[in-house]
Amino acid sequence: MRQILLLPILAIFLLSGCGNSHSGKSKEIMVFHAGSLSVPFRQLKDEYERKNPGIKILLEPAGSLVCARKITELKKPCDIIASSDYFVINELLIPDYTSWSIRFATNEIVIAGQEKSKYSGELNSDNWMDILQREDVIYSRSDPDSDPCGYRTVFTFMLAEKYYNKPGLTEKMLSKNREYIRPKEVDLVALLESNAIDYMFQYKSVAIQHGLKYIELPKEINLSDPSKNDIYTSVSMDVAGSKPGTKMKVIADYINYSITVLDNAPQKEEAINFLEFMLSPEGMNIFKNNGQEPIIPFSTEQVDKLPAKLLKYLKDTKKN
Repeated sequence: MRQILLLPILAIFLLSGCGNSHSGKSKEIMVFHAGSLSVPFRQLKDEYERKNPGIKILLEPAGSLVCARKITELKKPCDIIASSDYFVINELLIPDYTSWSIRFATNEIVIAGQEKSKYSGELNSDNWMDILQREDVIYSRSDPDSDPCGYRTVFTFMLAEKYYNKPGLTEKMLSKNREYIRPKEVDLVALLESNAIDYMFQYKSVAIQHGLKYIELPKEINLSDPSKNDIYTSVSMDVAGSKPGTKMKVIADYINYSITVLDNAPQKEEAINFLEFMLSPEGMNIFKNNGQEPIIPFSTEQVDKLPAKLLKYLKDTKKN
């Protein structure tokens, strides 16, 4: 009788999984990433989870500087951080939180709008500053203290002032429509799609991913071309530093995204495996198809610090 009574209890116990040491719970990899990486990272996540059923990728987008401060100031647990500017990881996270970063993709600054944006038929790479200064035109940009796209937009203004020989252009561009500044570049898309603004300074990849109309700017000012770095590095600005109330100087550079696994990552080995997939030709095709050109072969300034699994993808140099 005692055995008969125990059988239903044992069955319930086994069905609930309490008696199984392999409960099947997925390992979770937390990724803090730049907002402009949202679309390719969602696609990477879906493909990686399909290939690795025991892994769950958790994505948390924000401006790259905000992502870094979640780690340095808020001490939020994280496995991977992917920044739209290698400077963020190198300046704010190395060496206290990680010892390396890999530059993996580039981009460019464009002016994005819609067919119904005011004067969209007139706007071009020669007259954009004049049209955007018209009183009935509203444009937006992201916050330089939160998002690299924000300070890169300011660099574009500074470089344009020199390129077009228009003294005072930077101040004019910075002083107009300040109420439309947002924390990260993808926040600007909602403003445009709701018709609150006519144009935004944006990454080309974001414009492509959202099917927006955009004009390309000369390479001398759009921060896309490594061969123009001597021109880009002629401008700089101060942004919010690693601690509240502090500032740090950012020197313009060609746009290059970087990524790392934190030293104290809760799922460090699995996070490195995810990066191995991301850096593979299959992973890089996802970025290329979303308007973000891979930097092939990838580069780093910390070759001797990199996980062995990732070395096969890199230049054998100390500096890009």
